[in-house]
Amino acid sequence: MADAPGRALGLDLGAARIGVAISDERRRVAVPYGTVPAGAPQDLKAVVALVAEHGVAVVVVGYPIGLSGEPGAAARAAETFAGALRQVLGVPVELHDERLTTVEAERGLRAAGARGAARRRAVDASAATIMLQAYLDGSRPGEPPPADRD
Repeated sequence: MADAPGRALGLDLGAARIGVAISDERRRVAVPYGTVPAGAPQDLKAVVALVAEHGVAVVVVGYPIGLSGEPGAAARAAETFAGALRQVLGVPVELHDERLTTVEAERGLRAAGARGAARRRAVDASAATIMLQAYLDGSRPGEPPPADRD
């Protein structure tokens, strides 16, 4: 995890939208921020603006490796996006395992009573929040933080 003080920004890449989550200054808690439209160059410009506006010290891009642990096309797209961010940002950009975050986000929103279009709009930011919180905790999504493990 990058050591410079400041917030962490989490990104969950999608075909139409990028889910965004942000941490507190001490990087203890991730909260949903919203979404930005996917597609170059406006997605990069939106992330640059968020980093500047919120004093972000590290950007964490969800890395959608397969359940087998092997990277596929989506993982390569995340690598490419992270590389583009590294060229335009003055802060570290890291990839973090995001396996099953969308499934977990969908389940949580459904349990909370979110329906239809409202759930679809919220799922991207919720998935980014789950991934960013796992990064902050030093674990993979769905795993307990290291202090909670046996």
